[in-house]
Amino acid sequence: MEPGDSNRDDDAANAVSTTGGGRIPGTEEAAFGFHGLDRPEIPVLIAAPHGGRCYPASLVERMRDSEFAMLRLEDRLIDELAMGIGQETGAPVIVAHAPRAMLDLNRADDDMDWSMVADGPIGSANHSRANRRARSGLGLIPRRLNGLGEIWRQRHSQAEVDERIALIHEPYHAEITRSLTTIRRRWGAALLLDLHSMPPLKKQHPDEQPADFVVGDRFGVSSGGMLSATALRYFARNDRRAAHNRPYAGGYVLDRHGRPALGIHALQLEVCRSLYLDARFEQTSARTPMLVRLLSGLVRELADEILSMGREDLSQAAE
Repeated sequence: MEPGDSNRDDDAANAVSTTGGGRIPGTEEAAFGFHGLDRPEIPVLIAAPHGGRCYPASLVERMRDSEFAMLRLEDRLIDELAMGIGQETGAPVIVAHAPRAMLDLNRADDDMDWSMVADGPIGSANHSRANRRARSGLGLIPRRLNGLGEIWRQRHSQAEVDERIALIHEPYHAEITRSLTTIRRRWGAALLLDLHSMPPLKKQHPDEQPADFVVGDRFGVSSGGMLSATALRYFARNDRRAAHNRPYAGGYVLDRHGRPALGIHALQLEVCRSLYLDARFEQTSARTPMLVRLLSGLVRELADEILSMGREDLSQAAE
């Protein structure tokens, strides 16, 4: 083998294991990318639905203050954190390229403030079964932000909403379902770790030390309790402050994909942005590699727990 051949082989393997799905309307760009799904090494799928930052020019032009809105809506560079963990652990990774401003993948497809749609449904149809968040401004298509107010200069059309659902929302969630099913068939159980970032939590009283991580499981609905307990013990053992379900218990992703009775579990992990971003929360910092190592250790422990669950389920099925 000539010098450099090994690196070329690695590059070729990575090229094979990296692909995309869906499409961002107005571009030829994939709506999301998935990495390592053809050869997962552990039964954990890592997802980053709010890391997308591929903005069509037509979308940016319609935003009242695009730089402010993009910074506030994105889980800035969480996709790089997810990819780093995947490379460390062998976990497959799925990351959004479509920005949250265009469509929020952690919302149901009817979680919409229909008053922002020029030709959308009217009357009682405005009150969908899932649009409580939408009425606060952060629905399927975000409408307003604190410190900015209205995000958009004009209303959207029903055709635009339908196109985004068809090209972004539906294929993204279909790929997660397919991948989790494949993992469960191989190992007997699967875990989706839905990765998000949060601004530093505020102190509730002067002596409080707010959590740097929040583990969400929809109050025990989206995963087996041992998984959350494993995560919380891991952070405690590493002298990191972590909270459980408060203030973030998880959203639509966990509701849709967490099926513990079927051996498919889902956790949301919120990571404080101060742990891996600079002071302006715009770029990664020198602390990022250390955080990747910390979270990679967590993923390995969660994988061990899932493997144990899978072996037990397979054993029971064989009896």
